[in-house]
Amino acid sequence: MSTEQKGGEDQQATGAPVLGWEAKVVEQYKKIKEHAETYPYVWASYIVVYGGFGLWFTYRWRKLRKTEDRVRVLQERLRKLVEAEEATNSATSVAKAPPSADKPPR
Repeated sequence: MSTEQKGGEDQQATGAPVLGWEAKVVEQYKKIKEHAETYPYVWASYIVVYGGFGLWFTYRWRKLRKTEDRVRVLQERLRKLVEAEEATNSATSVAKAPPSADKPPR
């Protein structure tokens, strides 16, 4: 019993009772809110800088995706052209008789 009471006394002596994760989140939110109200220019600069990074990253990501889409379309067109060319080449080679078949046997 004395150890249980001693643990409770230690908890009260530190002034910070053991909190659940929900209470910790609320406490951290309050600290951040107070800091943001105290130093609004610092937080505004964070928003400008990291918001700028976010916008730049989004722009580059979308540009990359558009370029990849164009490359896929071009590759598909090239593949179809190669298939058509191979089909015409194979059709003409079948239509031609081999030169040895035209010669009469000796």
